[in-house]
Amino acid sequence: MIKLSKLTDYATVILSVLAKDYGRTVTAMEIAALTGIALPTVSKILKTLVNAKVLVSTRGAKGGYTLARDPHYISVAAIISALEGPIALTECSISKQACGQASGCGIRANWHLINQTVHNALESVTLADLVRPLAVPEEVYIPVASLYQSL
Repeated sequence: MIKLSKLTDYATVILSVLAKDYGRTVTAMEIAALTGIALPTVSKILKTLVNAKVLVSTRGAKGGYTLARDPHYISVAAIISALEGPIALTECSISKQACGQASGCGIRANWHLINQTVHNALESVTLADLVRPLAVPEEVYIPVASLYQSL
């Protein structure tokens, strides 16, 4: 199973708060209260996201955190990379160094292709997509009689 860390999961929750109210400066304490995530954890994640240039911090009485850019331009891949490092399904997907099995491995290039496909998929989903309400498809009613007519 491919699994992201709890900190990355929390980061998406924190960023969703900022994305829903894009442009507003929010304090770490407000974020902790809104999300239910412990303040020390929120502070740690915020610092990481500032270092990755996903967030901007402002000091002072009216200080806090804001998104560094519009939520439509922050990809899920950028969020994951900020907290987890480079996205890689296997070590050889990102490393030029050969593993102990390299001499007998004929699928490294294929793992690279799979890794790139996953990365592209994560790159195509934005923070704005994450906070957009999910549209529930309406049920399509097709009378049984009309099915027989088309046959």
